[in-house]
Amino acid sequence: MSSFLQTFLDPKKNWFAAQHMKTLSKRLRKYGLRYDDLHDPYYDLDVKEALNRLPREIVDARNQRLKRAMDLSMKHEYLPENLQVTQVFSDCVPILVNFVSGKA
Repeated sequence: MSSFLQTFLDPKKNWFAAQHMKTLSKRLRKYGLRYDDLHDPYYDLDVKEALNRLPREIVDARNQRLKRAMDLSMKHEYLPENLQVTQVFSDCVPILVNFVSGKA
């Protein structure tokens, strides 16, 4: 990816990207998801490889979050407020990207 595009999409350097990430994080938190949970291993082989490199506990937690989010979506409900608050994890930390690039 070109350096201009990376700068444009980086929430730390671009105000609009930061606002988009903030809004997206709020919507994902309603279902108990992280940003990395949106990546599809059947669509992108790099994501599939990253999931294979991740520790089993992290992959199991990801699958559990996805199942819970699908269940909530089918019921037209959100995660209760008390669980949204207690879900302490950084939505913007790219775990999969680090495993694909070999940084982790």
